[in-house]
Amino acid sequence: MPNGFFAFKQFVIKQEQSAMKVGTDAVLLGSWIKPNGAETILDIGTGTGVIALMLAQKSKAAHITAIDIDKNSAEEAAFNVQQSIFKDRIEVRHISFQEFVRQYKSQFHLIVTNPPYFVGSLPSSQINRSNARHTSVLSFEDLIGGVKQLLSPKGKFCLILPKMEATQFRELAEAEGFHLSKLMRVRTRADKDSEKRQLMQFEITPSEFEEETLIIEKGGRHDFTEEYKTLTRDFYVNF
Repeated sequence: MPNGFFAFKQFVIKQEQSAMKVGTDAVLLGSWIKPNGAETILDIGTGTGVIALMLAQKSKAAHITAIDIDKNSAEEAAFNVQQSIFKDRIEVRHISFQEFVRQYKSQFHLIVTNPPYFVGSLPSSQINRSNARHTSVLSFEDLIGGVKQLLSPKGKFCLILPKMEATQFRELAEAEGFHLSKLMRVRTRADKDSEKRQLMQFEITPSEFEEETLIIEKGGRHDFTEEYKTLTRDFYVNF
């Protein structure tokens, strides 16, 4: 496939205009989330639409709303959805999360996001990419407050963040009444102790806590662990 496209088993992602291209974070999150019968799903900052499409593949019946503040990203996500077999179940909207919260009155069973997390670093010179990566456009506080308003009482909220930002986010979320129910720590290689990412699932109602660790590569580049292959096998063509 050309560099402007990324092929998965059941859909193809065009990524020429989106602020953020398909990356490991999005694929990890989409693979890890279990919709568990959710009828309504919200994907915040959908980018190319990859997570929305992954969840459509996994959920079979859910209606998914995918939003993005970047016009080019929203248009490309809409194109990817229309080219897929899931087009009847995904709605893409060009809108900020803050405005969406003000407009939307219903609640979602599942809310997901691969959010901006750079707080103190120098913003990108590309405005759309900067908005996708930096919390100046969507702060953790705005994200948590909006999710609290939109999540159904028994709903689940899932996201992925680097370790340091994940710790900060967890403290803010728990202060607002959220409870961490699932945590997956991600390490890039078996010979590296440091965590690369944390995938977190929050709920409003306390539940039994589950924790696991995933190692992506055994040692060499692209020498993937069986655990990583199993997690992403429904999506990656080569697995």
